[in-house]
Amino acid sequence: MKVVFLCGGVGKRMFPITEDKFLINFMGCTLLERQIILARDAGLTDFVIISNPANIDRIKRAVSAISGANFAFTIQQQPLGIADALKSAASLLDEAILVVNPNDAFEQSAYKALLAASTREKAVSYMLGYEVNQYFPGGYLAVDSHNLLTRIVEKPAPGTEPGNLVNILLHLHTDTDRLFKYMAAAKTNRDDVYECAMDRMVKDGYSIEVVPYSGAWAPIKYPWHILDAVKLLLDLSERSIAPSVSISERATVAGKVIIGENVRILENAVIRGPAYIGPNTIVGNNALIREYSHIGAGCVVGFSTEIKGSYIGNNCWFHSNYIGDSIIGNNCSFGSGMVTANFRLDEKEVKVKVGGDVLSTGRDHFGVIIGDNCKMGINSGILPGRRVGPNSIVGPHVCLDNDLGPGQMALGRQEYKLVKHGIELAAAKKTGTEKTPPVNNAFNRQR
Repeated sequence: MKVVFLCGGVGKRMFPITEDKFLINFMGCTLLERQIILARDAGLTDFVIISNPANIDRIKRAVSAISGANFAFTIQQQPLGIADALKSAASLLDEAILVVNPNDAFEQSAYKALLAASTREKAVSYMLGYEVNQYFPGGYLAVDSHNLLTRIVEKPAPGTEPGNLVNILLHLHTDTDRLFKYMAAAKTNRDDVYECAMDRMVKDGYSIEVVPYSGAWAPIKYPWHILDAVKLLLDLSERSIAPSVSISERATVAGKVIIGENVRILENAVIRGPAYIGPNTIVGNNALIREYSHIGAGCVVGFSTEIKGSYIGNNCWFHSNYIGDSIIGNNCSFGSGMVTANFRLDEKEVKVKVGGDVLSTGRDHFGVIIGDNCKMGINSGILPGRRVGPNSIVGPHVCLDNDLGPGQMALGRQEYKLVKHGIELAAAKKTGTEKTPPVNNAFNRQR
């Protein structure tokens, strides 16, 4: 059986995060590497990775150190959906394939549940179904009393869902040739040929079993979902502090923490897990890192900085800052006093512009999204839900209340005038030698 990772798509909803979602680094490795390792440890060793022309080299570098696995690569020239991706890899595929969306974070039990179902049942395909208790912008599954698929409804409008079972793109097909025949015959004007083919197979009497999955799952569709993935991965991790870590006797490190090599934690710093601190990072005096924060490698969390529930990339510098519920790219620098606001004054859910739409994050606490290579001036601030494009600068004292595009600089306007003050300055006030005037006791005498 070949495991097929779909890495050929182009993300359009993640700006200002420009890296492919499956290549975002979590706790020292990319999401793609993590999913491959989970599949390998579940007994799967042969992998086909479908890339696009822009990311093929980065993908090969990412997986090059994974042992115990065999890789084949192919390129999907245009992001035309799952069916087109599979067709680009047709010559590499076996009779049975396991198709995986690497943009999702889930547990190894997902692989095991699907493999176990395929050994005891006689369906032509198997797919994971996950129960949700609120609307999810994805595909919904309708099933019968035996958990056999009756139809797929791709991204129904809120309120029109056929149930509460959503499609996790972890699909096992026992007959690849049959799947390709149905994809070739599918009629649609959208990029849902793959889904239409499976729907048609069901209508023609073939059994597709929906395997219930109740483990942890964090799909990354929008930037704020990165924080969901951080929470999932930290919850699944064990406390680990590298031997080379230096922790001051006057620092506090509590809870489940994962701390990489050569990290230094200075006096009066506080780290409260779950939290991840990447290699070669310095946590300075009086800094506070709170629950579900992810700090990348080579960062400096400087004096009196507080980071709460945020994802921080590599090589970022902070000094006397507040970073709350935010997503910060790589190589960003924050001037003293810069803060990210993460709570609206009206206490409503924070919204973010995505393309031409304004979407709710579903969170009443959410900060900002900042791309790679950005600089924040001293005493600046950014309002909740704002985006700062890569290579941009927010100037000193600016309160950014709109998105900032890539390569732009937001500068504030200062106005003041110069006058002669005519004030006589007493040197004795600076030295503390000025005589103290006598106390007026008139009030006490009146009493």
